[in-house]
Amino acid sequence: MEINLRNINIGQLIKAEAEHSGLETMRICRFMKCNEEELQEMYKQSKISTDLLLKWCKLLEYDFFRLYSQHLILYAPQKKTAIYKAEKKKNILPGFRKNLYTTQMIRFILEMVRTGKKTKDQIVQEYKIPKTTLYKWMEKY
Repeated sequence: MEINLRNINIGQLIKAEAEHSGLETMRICRFMKCNEEELQEMYKQSKISTDLLLKWCKLLEYDFFRLYSQHLILYAPQKKTAIYKAEKKKNILPGFRKNLYTTQMIRFILEMVRTGKKTKDQIVQEYKIPKTTLYKWMEKY
């Protein structure tokens, strides 16, 4: 199954991972505290609540939240901050120093370069990936 990180259909992805894991439907229903009909409805949902997604992550031992992180990295790069800030506001949410580059994302980017869909400069500009990082990936992969 090809994962489309631009339009994430989480229900389909959960269903695919559940089938791949080989877990029995009854076990899934017991863990999720639902019946088989409700389970099939979850598989059809393109969006689900975070607490429900967290349960799926635990049950299937797969980080579905990472899919959304990858989406943000590829399609909503961080905004450029001003060099000089008059006043830094304290944020209650934790800050992250580095972007998460999974091997799947790296392969996706390198495939675009290899097939000529995008140039190296376009990748650097559009996805805000440092040029040195891109060249290290090309060398390594």
